[in-house]
Amino acid sequence: MSIFDNKRLTNETFKLDIERMRQGWYSDKYFANINRMLVALAAEDYHYAGKNHNLPSTISPQDIAVGDLEVEMQWFTRRIGTSIVVGVDKALAMLKHCTGYYDGNRFIETADKLQVWAIQDGDVVNSDGDPLRVQPVIRVRGRYRDFALLETPTLGILTRSSRIATNVYETFIAARGKPVLFFPARFDLHEVQAADGYAYNIALQRFNSEHASTLGPYISTDAQGDWWGGAGGGTVAHAAIASFLGDTAEVMMAFSRVLPVNIPRIALVDFNNNSVLDSQRVLDAMFAEYRRLMEAGDEAEAAKYKLFGVRLDTGGSLRDESVTPIGDPALDLGVNPRLVFNVRQGLDSAWEHWDLPGKWKDAAREYCQGVKIVVSGGFAPEKIRKFERK
Repeated sequence: MSIFDNKRLTNETFKLDIERMRQGWYSDKYFANINRMLVALAAEDYHYAGKNHNLPSTISPQDIAVGDLEVEMQWFTRRIGTSIVVGVDKALAMLKHCTGYYDGNRFIETADKLQVWAIQDGDVVNSDGDPLRVQPVIRVRGRYRDFALLETPTLGILTRSSRIATNVYETFIAARGKPVLFFPARFDLHEVQAADGYAYNIALQRFNSEHASTLGPYISTDAQGDWWGGAGGGTVAHAAIASFLGDTAEVMMAFSRVLPVNIPRIALVDFNNNSVLDSQRVLDAMFAEYRRLMEAGDEAEAAKYKLFGVRLDTGGSLRDESVTPIGDPALDLGVNPRLVFNVRQGLDSAWEHWDLPGKWKDAAREYCQGVKIVVSGGFAPEKIRKFERK
C-alpha cells in the first residue's frame, strides 16, 4: 500500500521465491543457525536453565520455553534525518508467505498467528540517532522461530528501496520541480529494476503531493515500471551515432522518420565533443524537413520532425570544444553551466543563419527557442543545486 492509493501490493506483483525463502536461502546464515537451534529446543521441550537472566525477580525464567518464545520485533531506520520509506509491502508479503515451520517436508504456515503493524510505502520517518526515539515502520509479535529467517530479506528490501526513494526525492527538491530521468539500470543487476523503479515512483508521488506538482515519471526500462504500470522511455544512445558514422543529424532524421511521433525527439549532441555545432546541424536538418512537410500540407508527418530537446552527456574528463578553458575542472570539464549556456545560445540563434521567406521567420525562431536542454552524467543533488544557482 502506498499513501497515494491505499492499496497493498501483493505477491502477484513481487513473485517471491517462496520455497527457497522459507528454507533460508536468502537469509544470513546465523539466522538459519538460530532457527535450527530453536526448533531443536522446542522439540525436546527445553526450558530456560541458566542463571544470569535479565528478567524481573517476579518472573520465573524456568517457566519459559525458549524454543517457542514469542517476541515483538521492530524494523526501523538507522539513517540520520528524514527517510521516505519504501519496501513495506514486499516485506509484508514475505511475512505472509514465509512465516512458519517445516514438519518433515511439509511447511506449516503460521502467518495468521502473527500480530503485525505497518506503515505505508511513501510514509516519512525521522531519526536523530537516539535508539530511544526510533520510529518503527513494521512491528511484529509472534513466535520468533517462525519468522527469524525473514530478518535479512525484509531489511534488504526496506533498506535499498527507502534509500533510493529518499535520494530521488532529494534530487527532485534540488531540481526545483524540473523532470528527473531515472537511469540506474546500467549500474546494477537487472533483477533490482522493478523494485528500484517502484521506489522512484513513490518518491515522485511524494514530491508531487508535497509541492503541488504534476511531474510525470521518466524511467529508462519497462522493468522499472513493472510494479506500478510505468513504461520505459528514451531516444538515442551514443552507439546509434557511431552506427551512422558519427553523423548526429542523420541519426535524428532516421529516428524521426521511423519512430512513432509520441517518442520525444531528443538529440544526443556530445558525440563529437562539439555540442553547439551538432545541435545546430540537427536543427538545420530537422527544421528543413519540418518546413517541407508543413508546406506540403502533411502536418501529421511534419510533427515527427519537431525537435523536443538536445541532451548533453559530455564525460567528466572531457572539455567540449565550445567551452573556453579557464583551468577549473568544475567549469571546464563534463556537463557544466558554461556548456549549457553556450548550447542555449547556439539553439536560440540557429534560425538566423537560415535562408527563409519572411512568413517562416517567426515560426523558425519559435522552433529553435522551444528546443529544451537535457543534461545527464554525474548529476547528484549538489551538482543540480549548483546549476540551479547559475
